[in-house]
Amino acid sequence: MGSAAAGVVHRLVQRHETLATVESLTGGSLAASIVDIAGVSGIYRGGLVVYATELKGTLAGVPTDLLSERGPVDPDVAAALAEGGRQRCGADWGVATTGVAGPEPQDGKPVGLVYVAVAGPNGGEVRQLDLDGGRDHVRAAAVIEALRLLAERIHDADVQDPDLDPDAQGSAPDAPIPAPATNHP
Repeated sequence: MGSAAAGVVHRLVQRHETLATVESLTGGSLAASIVDIAGVSGIYRGGLVVYATELKGTLAGVPTDLLSERGPVDPDVAAALAEGGRQRCGADWGVATTGVAGPEPQDGKPVGLVYVAVAGPNGGEVRQLDLDGGRDHVRAAAVIEALRLLAERIHDADVQDPDLDPDAQGSAPDAPIPAPATNHP
């Protein structure tokens, strides 16, 4: 996770942009992987760990009707978490995780169903993951995939605005991020 987080932090430092995190199933692991990187204080604004469903609304700004209708494990909830963290922390980028780590299904959602989301200056994206393995693996893979999605979105922003950094035009995300084991139906 360190190299994935380092690549994202390095790129945001170069872009002079900031980051916030909002986590449910990862419980702070995403933020911890980011703050482990030297020099992060210039770009990391902060984060929220909103494990309880009602805190997703009160702290992260997810609409309560959305939470009531769909529950906390939903792509639109993930998108709202990322945008809510971005707004509430005053950051350029927000990244969020929500899902079911196990050991039991939650509200009819299977273990391993995870949504990671990024909100940025040019919009957002949500990615559904169907992960295999135990609780620890699901949580670790969610962190890696959230960092991967963030790296991809930053890269897309580099391509859209190459004048921001001439060296960024056509470059790939800084750090290769290994793919976790997934089970796609």
